[in-house]
Amino acid sequence: MIGRVLIAAGSDSGGGAGIQADIKTVTALGGYAMTAVTALTAQTTQGVQGIYEIPADFVALQMRPVLQDLGADCIKTGMLYRADIITSVADVIEAEAPDIPLVVDPVMVAKGGASLLVDAAVEVLKSRLLPAATVLTPNVPEAEALSGLRVRDTDTAAEAGRALCRAGARAVLVKGGHMEGDRVTDVLVEDGEVSAVFEGPRIDTRHTHGTGCTLASSIATGLAQGLVLREAVRRAEAYVAEAIRQAPGLGQGHGPLGHGHTVCPFEG
Repeated sequence: MIGRVLIAAGSDSGGGAGIQADIKTVTALGGYAMTAVTALTAQTTQGVQGIYEIPADFVALQMRPVLQDLGADCIKTGMLYRADIITSVADVIEAEAPDIPLVVDPVMVAKGGASLLVDAAVEVLKSRLLPAATVLTPNVPEAEALSGLRVRDTDTAAEAGRALCRAGARAVLVKGGHMEGDRVTDVLVEDGEVSAVFEGPRIDTRHTHGTGCTLASSIATGLAQGLVLREAVRRAEAYVAEAIRQAPGLGQGHGPLGHGHTVCPFEG
């Protein structure tokens, strides 16, 4: 099963995150990627230099005909930026794809610190997309912002995941990269209970730009290809870890991952 993934997210001109990372990831895992661009960012490994906004109705116009013509086996959202874009995306999903799995990556802040979700949009994200999510994939700051809880270890990550399930998400993967320690632990909560814990060594590198986008798109591809959630997450975790290890070493800041390692291993 090829797995068709429709991605609604922002563009990263540096190619490390956003739509560009999503397309690379879905393709590298054997899926078929389709896109609805929600914003254009002028961005490098050193940060975001500017954001060009896309009208919300044009975001919807990108999504609706794709769903009607090509169809989708999973939908993934990334940077949505504004409340009206979130509303438009949610409206299209409710009208055209209510039964299609939805992976929501609640992108709030870029690696370099730039805001990718305006404050007024957070409540709309919580009310419109969170209840529709098959799986929500927040990092620690995002989990704290959405749940109102402090996340400091795996136990508090699990509690934040349970709170977000109570808020409507069917499952939550709380990513532990922001926590201290030599190992990174991600906690998967399904239907309010911890169903899996994914742990691995922290890789000492600055080349981690786009890891969140890449992980969410990896999960979406797995769901689109018929994997159950835990197996989709397990494969995604392995793919991202190897992509970090095989990062091409580009840029002067937080460099991009080696998304193509499944196709052509990097030997530099």
